[in-house]
Amino acid sequence: QVVLVESGGGLVQAGGSLRLSCAASASGIIFSVGVMGWYRQTPGNERELVASITSGGTTNYADSAKGRFTISRDNAKNPVYLQMNSLKAEDTAVYYCNADWAITNRGRGSNYWGQGTQVTVSS
Repeated sequence: QVVLVESGGGLVQAGGSLRLSCAASASGIIFSVGVMGWYRQTPGNERELVASITSGGTTNYADSAKGRFTISRDNAKNPVYLQMNSLKAEDTAVYYCNADWAITNRGRGSNYWGQGTQVTVSS
């Protein structure tokens, strides 16, 4: 029903910056999207929250992201961005975009995930 498409990952040196983007699209009309977040996962580990933002702009960050990462979104629909500065080797992971719910002209759905984008930070 709703597809999340991420972009902006890549290879960067430690101390560098990357900006991830996530846009929601649907075959119909998207009226609103709920909390959107960025998660990351490394091999053998569970997916963990990096940052999230409500449709009203309230943000939440993991301790590891505070002071270095900034999540933002243009409006209550999409897209959502993650500006990552002062990157460290331990930030290397696959980053996933999530939307906890979305309302389209076809109804309401929940728990949408993007396909993931690789972020590699070289030390």
